[in-house]
Amino acid sequence: MKDGFIKVAAVTPKIRVADPVYNRQAIIEKIDEAEQQRAAVVVFPELCITGYTCGDLFLMEPLLEQAEQVLLDIAAETNGKNMLIFVGLPFAWKGRLYNVAAALGNGTVLGLVPKTCIPSYNEFYEGRYFTPGMEQAEVVVLGREWKIPMGSHLLFCADSIPELKIGVEICEDLWTPAPPSISHGLAGANLMVNLSASDEITGKDRYRKNLVEGQSARLICGYVYASAGEGESTQDLVYSGHNMIAENGIMLAEAERFANQSVYGEIDIQRLDGQRRKMSTFTGKAEDYLEIPFHLKKERTELTRFVDPDPFVPGKPEERWKRCEEILMIQSVGLKKRLEHTGCCHGVIGISGGLDSTLALLVTVRAFDLLGLDRKGIHAVTMPGFGTTDRTYDNAVNLIRCLGTDFREVDIREAVRVHFKDISHEETNHDVTYENGQARERTQILMDIANKENGMVIGTGDMSELALGWATYNGDHMSMYGVNASVPKTLVRHLVRYYAKTCKDSTLEQILLDVLDTPVSPELLPPKDGQISQKTEDIVGPYELHDFFLYYMLRCGFGPGKIFRLAVYAFENRYGEDVILKWLKVFVRRFFSQQFKRSCLPDGPKVGTVAVSPRGDLRMPSDASSALWLAEIEKLESGQCL
Repeated sequence: MKDGFIKVAAVTPKIRVADPVYNRQAIIEKIDEAEQQRAAVVVFPELCITGYTCGDLFLMEPLLEQAEQVLLDIAAETNGKNMLIFVGLPFAWKGRLYNVAAALGNGTVLGLVPKTCIPSYNEFYEGRYFTPGMEQAEVVVLGREWKIPMGSHLLFCADSIPELKIGVEICEDLWTPAPPSISHGLAGANLMVNLSASDEITGKDRYRKNLVEGQSARLICGYVYASAGEGESTQDLVYSGHNMIAENGIMLAEAERFANQSVYGEIDIQRLDGQRRKMSTFTGKAEDYLEIPFHLKKERTELTRFVDPDPFVPGKPEERWKRCEEILMIQSVGLKKRLEHTGCCHGVIGISGGLDSTLALLVTVRAFDLLGLDRKGIHAVTMPGFGTTDRTYDNAVNLIRCLGTDFREVDIREAVRVHFKDISHEETNHDVTYENGQARERTQILMDIANKENGMVIGTGDMSELALGWATYNGDHMSMYGVNASVPKTLVRHLVRYYAKTCKDSTLEQILLDVLDTPVSPELLPPKDGQISQKTEDIVGPYELHDFFLYYMLRCGFGPGKIFRLAVYAFENRYGEDVILKWLKVFVRRFFSQQFKRSCLPDGPKVGTVAVSPRGDLRMPSDASSALWLAEIEKLESGQCL
């Protein structure tokens, strides 16, 4: 449970209908299995102590009495186990019969949650037996001794993990217009469990999955769905054991149907709470709710869930291609609007032969095409300097000509030498002045050409560079509209590759593929033997690591300790712990120290869930201290947080 991870399980035992004694052993075996897997919250199907398909046997006293006794037996088995367990059974109280979920832990029954919505349509006839449950808790008696609360407005709260609050609903409750889980979520529950007996018909599994994913997304919660399976009567219906675990719209685990397969997963409660804090519209009240404490020993949860090393890039090719097209359109339509608003028919863009400027040019071309403007109005300028190699120069020139834009070349070397002379800087001193002098000269050229042509300078820098401050202030940092400002470097590659594969121009495709194959470099230092000597990732670190750090810091609000843990897990066999820790420290230092550059960014479109615009997602002071974050990294370096 360290770092907010709670291991949960959805399990379906093979039962016998109307045989609680047999089912007791099947349930206990599954509890033992879940304990071996170190699950903290275990969910069984609806009415699993008796079976869901008992029909009129639910009205028989012997079945109800034995079901209650078996419940007490199972509760006793939980003594000493570090878990909270939910099982279903019929429960009679005050002349009425209720379909309830019993919460068990530490050898006792903690509470009963009755089903709210009782279906009596199509194949369902629960209304023949069961009464809709009450909201506010009533005290009921179990085994003539135990007095426990029963009501739908119960939340189960871990004493050692105060952020964990669990709400319960039963099958049909989820399928209604106003599921009880909405009220639970607004009252603070961040983990929902659903004890279900959903029969299988053609196509129903997809709808059921959509419900679980959608509710977990709407409520920003974890959702554990355990459904009846083999063992139920097949007189008229078949049950498939469609068990699911979802978190904020993402399916973490899904059982193979018709196999009674148990599924396990880790819900990140910390991340869910962080997302809720961000949403000013996620408000509610906990009135009329009874919080029931239970004990869980706090320990480290071993991760089995998938942690994507490329969180900005969809893993499935079809989704990735769709995302690329969508982002290109967002960028292009954003620029289109700005050109329309300013009455501008000319765009000015510096083309280096690198990834970022290539993407910016492709976006600009698409925007001009959308406006029906002549591509010759795009003034693509190549500006060779001291570090320019033949490969990047040739790619820049070939790209410009292939796209049919206006080609201009301005060699900056002599102008920069004059500038060095003016400020008494030796050309042989390849320091930051040497590098930034070239970057600012290029920006001056672009700005002045834009003035001359009554045009607009299109920025090329991406979000990863902005996060690290890897941009020359008032150099490539500045433009009149930054089309790449919220695109991370790991995604820039896929956007360019997508364009290459879909452009239907073999010449353009080959140029773009060679750009992709070229090392990332600002090319501000002289080449060695004609090859790029200044490789960005050798200096500031791998962009795939920095994008990972950026995502989990800004999107999820995680600290260095949790980010490091996730990175070690995600990049296993790719980077060692020492390498990850080294670049995490670099990221934190640069992210904080370089905020002043982000505080005065040009306009640019947001394309994803993470952005660094000072007018949007990142309202951060330029002089904020990084001490708190670096102190946590120092603990990691000393082994205190491992």
